[in-house]
Amino acid sequence: QVQLVESGGGLVQPGGSLRLSCAATGPVRSIDTMGWYRQAPGKERELVATITSGGSTNYADSVKGRFTISRDNAKNTVYLQMNSLKPEDTAVYYCNALLGVYYSVNYRTYWGQGTQATVSS
Repeated sequence: QVQLVESGGGLVQPGGSLRLSCAATGPVRSIDTMGWYRQAPGKERELVATITSGGSTNYADSVKGRFTISRDNAKNTVYLQMNSLKPEDTAVYYCNALLGVYYSVNYRTYWGQGTQATVSS
């Protein structure tokens, strides 16, 4: 069973930093795009950043210049470095991956369980 296991959330003051990690475990054959999404209370889930297997990145305008997405293909892991955090960055952050498994030729999207990031003084 494939799982995306997230870690790194927490409470931080405005201007601070957090680093989120997400590892894909189980019978993973290949991973295409990985990404991070977030959902604040009362709002819809929104894209934060994505990264392809080749390293091409895409960011939401609201996080450009503050957040950096990266990945370690050997570890099937994606990271999100969040700097200069603002209270409006407070949300549950979800990891996302388009991946293939050993027992299927198809790719499908998997989601992590979410990790809370709270920015508050």
